[in-house]
Amino acid sequence: MIARIWHGVTAAAKATEYAEYLKVFGLSDYTKTDGNRGVYILRRVEGDNAHFPTLTFWDSEQPIQQFAGEDIERECYYPKDAEFRLKFEPLVKHDEVVVAS
Repeated sequence: MIARIWHGVTAAAKATEYAEYLKVFGLSDYTKTDGNRGVYILRRVEGDNAHFPTLTFWDSEQPIQQFAGEDIERECYYPKDAEFRLKFEPLVKHDEVVVAS
């Protein structure tokens, strides 16, 4: 299994709105892809910024490619991202899951 780890940042004042946006667009995109084993969207507010680490689990690289495209290291963008995002991190990290319960 592979964990895909992404991080986005928005203004703290938009944290709730952005969380709903991610729930509608991101969550549905992840979960409709065969080979997705789970999604966790986290939120941490630090001062004026809200951080959204997102952790998804996949059977292998193949379903990640179905979701993200050929270059699985690139971030996937959604239509209204520019309205929320303060920081765009173009790369996504992938780690092999070696222990799970």
